[in-house]
Amino acid sequence: MQPTQTSDGSTDPGEHGAPGAGGGRLVGSDRVLAVLKELARYSEGVGLEELTRVMGSPKPTVHRALGALRRAGLAEQDARGRYVLGDEFLRMAFAHHEARPDHVRVRPVLVALAHRFGETAHYAVLDGHEVVYRAKVDPPSGAVRLTSTIGGRNPAHATAVGKLLLSRRLSSPADVEAWIGDSPPERRTPRTLCAAADLHHELARTLERGYGVDDQENETGVNCLALPVYLTSPTTPSGALSISALAYRTPLATLVDALDEIRDLLGPLGRPHA
Repeated sequence: MQPTQTSDGSTDPGEHGAPGAGGGRLVGSDRVLAVLKELARYSEGVGLEELTRVMGSPKPTVHRALGALRRAGLAEQDARGRYVLGDEFLRMAFAHHEARPDHVRVRPVLVALAHRFGETAHYAVLDGHEVVYRAKVDPPSGAVRLTSTIGGRNPAHATAVGKLLLSRRLSSPADVEAWIGDSPPERRTPRTLCAAADLHHELARTLERGYGVDDQENETGVNCLALPVYLTSPTTPSGALSISALAYRTPLATLVDALDEIRDLLGPLGRPHA
């Protein structure tokens, strides 16, 4: 099918797709999903013109994708004509998340930790070079809270959760160098460990002591302690639980001193078994 001229003068790529923000060409359902993912970044809504510009796609292509999402209840327009995620999308997302086995099993522990320390508790898993947050519980009180979100990501080498899980997989300097590859790790703060030798040394220490720490390595002013969680295997952690604390309010040393108490609250989920 050849591209056709639309009424507003732009070119409609038809079934051959449109250039995406990442430089590839989006075809059929792929472009609809790309619009959905981009739409999710705008909690207060986004206009068609702006979405078209950000997507790098012709306006008719984006408009058709939005139409398909609206018919499915996955997107809608607000009173200003801006597009937002639809209620059906939110219903599905929250219902699925609330029913996930890992969320159901770890949430009581996260609630207990958030109440005990007055800080944010997370459950996260390793995904390549990043960690993904699967569950989060904020403290019941406190004027300052973390901006992390469920489904959000951070670089594994800069987080307590990531280093804890990597310590089980990267046992030698050669393993660490291969994991880093040709792209140097991102330096999130002046304390981030980016050199392969430094990271290997820290992973070895993490494996030996059985817990991971982030001493303001991912975000200045925030430190973290992480412990493994065994949900799907008796011997291999499915992910890790962490307490992420504002350093001025709960120093890292305070979390380390409370390690036995944290392990008690985690209970059987934190212990490997035969």
